[in-house]
Amino acid sequence: MNNLLIVPIGLPLVAAMAAVFLQKRPKLQLAVGLASLLGALAAAAALAFQNKHAGIQVLHIGGWEAPFGITLVADMTASLLVLAAVIIAICCLLFAWDPQPLAGHHRHYLFPLMLLLTVGVNGSFLTGDIFNLFVFFEVTLIASYVLLALGGTKMQLRESIKYVLINMISSTVFVVAVAFLYSLLGTLNMAHLSQRVAEAGQNGMLTTVSLLFLVVFATKAALLLFFWLPGPYSAPPAAVTALFAALLTKVGIYAILRMFTLMFSHRPDITHTAMIAMGAVTMLLGAFGAVSHSGIRRILAWNVILSVGFILFGIGMADEQSLTGAFVYLIHDIVTKAWIFILGGAVIAIAGTDQLREIKGLIRYRPQLGWMFLLAAMAIAGVPPLSGFTGKVLILKSGVEQGAFITSIIGLLTSLIAFYSLLKVFIGSFWGETLLNEGEQYDTGRSAVLPGLILCALSLGLGIGSGFVLEWVEPAVDTLLNPSAYIQSVLGTGDG
Repeated sequence: MNNLLIVPIGLPLVAAMAAVFLQKRPKLQLAVGLASLLGALAAAAALAFQNKHAGIQVLHIGGWEAPFGITLVADMTASLLVLAAVIIAICCLLFAWDPQPLAGHHRHYLFPLMLLLTVGVNGSFLTGDIFNLFVFFEVTLIASYVLLALGGTKMQLRESIKYVLINMISSTVFVVAVAFLYSLLGTLNMAHLSQRVAEAGQNGMLTTVSLLFLVVFATKAALLLFFWLPGPYSAPPAAVTALFAALLTKVGIYAILRMFTLMFSHRPDITHTAMIAMGAVTMLLGAFGAVSHSGIRRILAWNVILSVGFILFGIGMADEQSLTGAFVYLIHDIVTKAWIFILGGAVIAIAGTDQLREIKGLIRYRPQLGWMFLLAAMAIAGVPPLSGFTGKVLILKSGVEQGAFITSIIGLLTSLIAFYSLLKVFIGSFWGETLLNEGEQYDTGRSAVLPGLILCALSLGLGIGSGFVLEWVEPAVDTLLNPSAYIQSVLGTGDG
């Protein structure tokens, strides 16, 4: 048993509760939040180190052994995702501190809510049973509901209704799918479910339930009914949007990755074929959405949809090469989406608008933001040596080798379209004759510099040090492909 597993969940939760009582002291709220996240970061790094050298780490809450009690499990997949999530939360809290674009929001529990969302995300990555996955999903969503409406503008309230409605429906279907699964197999522990599904041979009823879960998680990841995402991701304050873009859809992607490698891997002709088709359609429509808008928020939001489609394509092919590429690209996408949303938020704050026709020449006043934005766009497009290259190449190579030529071509073309859409933002915002003098700017944009530099360094490190990164990703992919080690660690048996 490893008590470190509770730290990435417990520390931010305690900090969130403490920050509620510090409503009139935003600096202290920020300090408490950052301290808790730094502790969570250290715990996540220690868990990843233990995964590499000592294997999967398990914590049975209250001493109740699986499958009867609540179990937290940190394999390399979960540990690396928690590590990435905590880094993003730190960067978003640093960006949120600027009092200009978030004037008054600190008084409305901005920091506690961001910490609570991080709790839900970390818990989703670390939980070992499906019911608690639902619980942590709901913790994440409750925090996001309030963060989305924070500010009370007409646009926020309108988009909140859409966002809440979609997620309430998907959560209801989630509960129904969990109930069906329990009625069929009599357990909700993921390791135990893996054994029971293998024994049952994933019959027709179980395959139907698996497709129900796929619909739920695809909806939450904006792979199905993705029309809901651009509006809600364009409405909140920039720091909140960056947190959403980096983490919310990735929890749905993680759930698909975990469930369809650990439990529902026996009928890939149905489930994984559906994933590949869904990924192709999502990439195409995400690319069309990105190039059809002239507002920065909408362009960036449609790029979120495009990227999750590409990751699902990698998961759907389900061999070692494609899963390695999908996992590397998932980490990359968490980093770069936070990075470019932070930079885009700074541009909007400086200009007072997100319409490209009203923004020009910001490179004159904020060159560091401009060149970082270009680097982020190149990383998202997969330009070497930035972080998107390795994962993209592995996924496309696997697609070609498995004969998925059309989807591979879609993946390549939509990457170029994504780069074009982001290059349009860079040229429109930073190039040309400036429309603003230094004194006419609505904000300095300086709050984006530090988190931007942190994420820039991380993206460069993930790209240049791809060999080192793959050494850490390899154990994660091994566990995904061969879940017996996961099952044995949780249940204490490899054969059930």
